[in-house]
Amino acid sequence: MSKVLAVFTSDPNLIRCELHRLREQVRLSGEPRSSAVGLGWYAQDEVLLQRLTADQELPELAEQWTGPESEALVYHGQQLPVGLSHEENTQPFRFRRWLFAQAGVLSCPQPMRTRLLSSLPEFLRRQIRGDTDSEVAFSLYLRLLRDTGRTEDRHLEPAIAAQLLGKAVRTLEQLSSETEVRGRLPLSFVATNGRMLLAARSGSEPLHYTLLEGSDRCERCGIDASAPDTQPSVREHRRRRTVAITTHPARPAGWIELASGTALAVDWKHNVQSMPI
Repeated sequence: MSKVLAVFTSDPNLIRCELHRLREQVRLSGEPRSSAVGLGWYAQDEVLLQRLTADQELPELAEQWTGPESEALVYHGQQLPVGLSHEENTQPFRFRRWLFAQAGVLSCPQPMRTRLLSSLPEFLRRQIRGDTDSEVAFSLYLRLLRDTGRTEDRHLEPAIAAQLLGKAVRTLEQLSSETEVRGRLPLSFVATNGRMLLAARSGSEPLHYTLLEGSDRCERCGIDASAPDTQPSVREHRRRRTVAITTHPARPAGWIELASGTALAVDWKHNVQSMPI
């Protein structure tokens, strides 16, 4: 089973604080242990990836993370099949400004994988470096974005991007029904370009999200309700807004389960919109 966490915050300087705030709400370690763990984030115009050695809970992740401040991050852990390269197959996957992670195991029979690959333009086929079907699914989403001519559009509407993520799910389901697999695939996708956060779910693979409003408390920064609002750091903590998506909430309270057959779009103001796919 995959473990996914995506965090999208209004204040990049507080990303570690948000990980700390989520520490009792998300569980990333425990059985089954992940053999391939990755983290993706943003450094201004760069998209960076870090491979981790094992599952890490959020306080440890916040302190050991070597990256700079970031408005978005995507964490993914999974047990890779024996023989697959961790370097090439660890999620999240990256293409230009896009990061992508898939929860669960996507297994495409060879006829389905062949049809998917043949539907991709040559430049997207070339960028597939690993052996997982999850990376092919990411390339399918990139192809759908390319078909709109807005892959790099800074003004791409999150709702449109989320609908395309849902279309990728539906395309995979259709191809599976035409080959060897019947029924709804257990798919959960998460994607971001640093300006929005997207998710789509179909089938039994669970996905949850939550909205964290600003707070006058931060244990990590030593801020409590008595701290004066004249301090810049206090004002920043009170104004922040963050949306988190995960496969593994520690408890249901405060989390909303994304229904099967639904896509989620979070814009730069951290407004949340859900829609059928």
